Amino acid sequence: MTENKTIRIVIVDEHPVVRNGIKSVLQFEDDIEVCGEAEDGNKAIKIIADQEPDVVVVDLSLKGNVSGIDLVKAIRSRNPLILTLILSMDDSALIAERALKAGAKGYLTKEEAPENIITAIRSILNDELYLSKTISDKLINKHIYGQIGTSSIALERLTDRELDIFKLIGQGYKRCDVAEKLGIKVNTFESHRRKIKEKFHLAKSSELTRMAVNWFSRQDV
Repeated sequence: MTENKTIRIVIVDEHPVVRNGIKSVLQFEDDIEVCGEAEDGNKAIKIIADQEPDVVVVDLSLKGNVSGIDLVKAIRSRNPLILTLILSMDDSALIAERALKAGAKGYLTKEEAPENIITAIRSILNDELYLSKTISDKLINKHIYGQIGTSSIALERLTDRELDIFKLIGQGYKRCDVAEKLGIKVNTFESHRRKIKEKFHLAKSSELTRMAVNWFSRQDV
């Protein structure tokens, strides 16, 4: 980056308290300015197009029909000069890898120290990939040492949208709640759930629910 240039940030998270928390961390940095914030992907796309920030801090779990992964892809497609940093509760290697492949330049878990957000922003602006230690360790274990559970190997067959639905089922959301959160029709949810069951060779929705709950409770890969 050019010296003395203000770093402009847009924050995308469905929870106001999280957005305010990030802003409170960044406000003490003289060269960082939060120029916009959004609670969902659709609003984020409009704000990003208007503000053209340097970095967008994105949570993967967003309401509406534009997921965090979808937003990362949209940003990369529309303006590849804008960098994205994922800030998520999800510390799964599978999810992190999906985000990085979509175009994210960094992945930070919300359990990390708040000041690490600043380190991450400055790192990706210096053309460095930034990963939290938890995510880095899991990706190394997966790709170098081959340490990955059979459930995660199966999950790699899912599309990004199917994985979103699988996660929400694992978190205890019912079909109407999943449809509302993702901004889709119940019939669309049923179609996705049917495809997920086919990929896992499951006959009953209850079997899928048990698998999803078990995977979500582990979150170790």
